[in-house]
Amino acid sequence: MKQQDFRFFHRLRVRWAEVDMQKIVFNAHYLMYFDTASTDYWRALGLPFEEAMHQLGGDLYLKKASVEYHGSARFDDRLEVALKCERVGNSSLVFTGAIFRADALLVTGELVYVFADPATQTSKAVPDALRSLLSRFEAGQAVLSLKTGDWAALGKDAAKVRTAVFVEEQGILLEMEWDEADGTAIHAVAYNGLGQGIATGRLIRHASGVGKIGRMAVHRALRGSHTGQSILEALLDAARQRGDAEVMLYAQCSAEGFYQRLGFAPRGEPFDEVGIPHIEMFRRL
Repeated sequence: MKQQDFRFFHRLRVRWAEVDMQKIVFNAHYLMYFDTASTDYWRALGLPFEEAMHQLGGDLYLKKASVEYHGSARFDDRLEVALKCERVGNSSLVFTGAIFRADALLVTGELVYVFADPATQTSKAVPDALRSLLSRFEAGQAVLSLKTGDWAALGKDAAKVRTAVFVEEQGILLEMEWDEADGTAIHAVAYNGLGQGIATGRLIRHASGVGKIGRMAVHRALRGSHTGQSILEALLDAARQRGDAEVMLYAQCSAEGFYQRLGFAPRGEPFDEVGIPHIEMFRRL
């Protein structure tokens, strides 16, 4: 089994607490590594797991886990935990896993899940939507789609994401989240393979030749998956097509690094908005 056999990798570093008296990783922790990687696998598919399973009308239950050891990991080793969906049966999903240190194969494993009714824990057929999504991902195809448009077309899905992030998570008052600019803005929404909106943002006209990006929100389970970057790039493209020479935004200070990595520079001093520290940032187009 080689690294090129896999599309998905979860990277981690061995912690001191995971090493036993033999100064190697205790055997049971490798199952934890596979389980941790499986969470990231669903994130790579663009699925907030609980909401996705609710929409699919079931849940996944582990039926069988097997691990074979070929070598040992030690404290501070950097590991790559690889996973792939090997096979989808009528109600089962079979995942193959491997743990590498550089090019060295340390552990292989197999995880067998059953899709079942959560109320009765009786098996159900794997929904076609999930079956198709897994197939596309393992084939290297895109699993997310992105739409830009007006509030009439995208407002319902954008509002759901914004409510979850800004109102429910960050505690911003509901009446402060909506304004008249939504009606004239260009909105962007990212959708996963189940048609769920998972990220959004908007572009308004701030001044002559200057666009303003705002209301950037990503479902909390999908942060770190580059979905927010896709939204931002779509809005930058829309600003270019409109002829804007510059875009600016008010970034939450906790997200300043994200925008800097994408070419934005800070301007002025931090300020408070809706009780959250912000800073103005801009980018020339």
